[in-house]
Amino acid sequence: MREGCGIVGIAIDEGNVTLPLFYALYALQHRGQESAGIAVSRSDDEERGEIPLIKDMGFVYEVFSPRRLNSLKGNIGIGHVRYSTTGASRIENAEPLVVNYHKGQIAIAHNGNLVNAAELKKELQREGRIFHSDTDTEVIAHLLAKELVRHDPVEAIKVLMKRVVGSYSLAILMGKRLIAVRDPLGIKPLCFGTLNDGQGYIVASESSAIDTVGGKLVRDVKPGEVLIINCSSRAGKSVESYQLYRGINTAYCVFEYIYFARPDSILDGRLVYDVRLKIGERLAEEHGVDADVVSPVPDSGITFAIGYAKRSGLDYMEGFIKNRYIGRTFIMPEERYRDTAVRLKLNVVRRNIEGKRVVLVDDSIVRGTTSRRIVAFLKNKGAKEVHLRIGSPPIIAPCYLGINTPTRDELLASNRSMDEICRFLKADSIGYISLRGLVDSIGISIHNLCLGCLNERYPVDIPGEVCVARQLKLSQF
Repeated sequence: MREGCGIVGIAIDEGNVTLPLFYALYALQHRGQESAGIAVSRSDDEERGEIPLIKDMGFVYEVFSPRRLNSLKGNIGIGHVRYSTTGASRIENAEPLVVNYHKGQIAIAHNGNLVNAAELKKELQREGRIFHSDTDTEVIAHLLAKELVRHDPVEAIKVLMKRVVGSYSLAILMGKRLIAVRDPLGIKPLCFGTLNDGQGYIVASESSAIDTVGGKLVRDVKPGEVLIINCSSRAGKSVESYQLYRGINTAYCVFEYIYFARPDSILDGRLVYDVRLKIGERLAEEHGVDADVVSPVPDSGITFAIGYAKRSGLDYMEGFIKNRYIGRTFIMPEERYRDTAVRLKLNVVRRNIEGKRVVLVDDSIVRGTTSRRIVAFLKNKGAKEVHLRIGSPPIIAPCYLGINTPTRDELLASNRSMDEICRFLKADSIGYISLRGLVDSIGISIHNLCLGCLNERYPVDIPGEVCVARQLKLSQF
């Protein structure tokens, strides 16, 4: 499971915003490792010229050398890290995207996925609009530019939100304005904070990015809310909030709590670390087993394993050490080299597991091929038994709302029984947390979570899928 993107927007009184944007993107690197970009503007620029932009393929530190950072000057800016969900992994699809409109240029950074992007793109192309990428972000940009000819920014965004279907958190740079938008169901996270003792503002996918640049988290951007941060050099800064739409229910992505968000982030009022600790404890209650040690698959399984060990009374022991300097690895064509690729990332601590019954804890299982290799590594190094415990229910369906998931046929749990899954993984036992246990651990009503990949019930209309949108009818304000 790969997250789609991470976004950030910063506005400060004076000085250059580029370095804080760089550090904030660094804090969001886990959300996307394919490309990175920063676009900036100046609040004292009366000409409304081109928006300076640097974006490229690679990690944040690879894209932004000191020379490149120094070439960007502005006190308002947005940034983006990307993992492709809609659109191929190429430079044309890297963000932020910059498009022209009748008063100059707009820059947009987007986290999420539109399910009606193809339909909207065809409509815009019939009107003569030219696309330079194959991302749904460019669809959003063209729609917004079109509406800005007839409306002010708030009304234009209101019309945009009526047209697009799916998930989206947006950071938009428009003249002297930094604009944050969160979709009416709140599927993707977005939070708001202050910098420099209230002299600056920041919006970001996660609160950990705000912490990294020394800011203070104020609150989450509400589902259906638009924040407009005006940065006029004459009038000073102001923050305006517009609650354009509000759903009867929300549809927060459950995998933000299970895997995507950093454990030190606060999402919709909940510390992710605490949620994962509770998931581990509930997992021990639901799937206890006679064993000697509890060991995580690093890094994603660590907090779950701590909770499991705490509740079960078993010793917590690291069975693997992760190589954190490897970066990306590519798929090896031969089986023996695929094992090597996994061993490059994870090395077994033999003394900790040899002759022991090990409870191996991980966040989720997608295809199962990596999990199978990890179980084999432990047994080859002398583990007596390996009992897999998983911090999410079985993933049985794809995500259409911003997570890159395989098809149903590729998902291990989509058409196999628990016994078949266990045999495939060559584990001694397997236990997934129940859906009820997961929801209780998160502490949010099941009606306010998106669980499509776990129960095949989606919060928006998707062709061929079951939709629960009747519970999510929007009421306009």
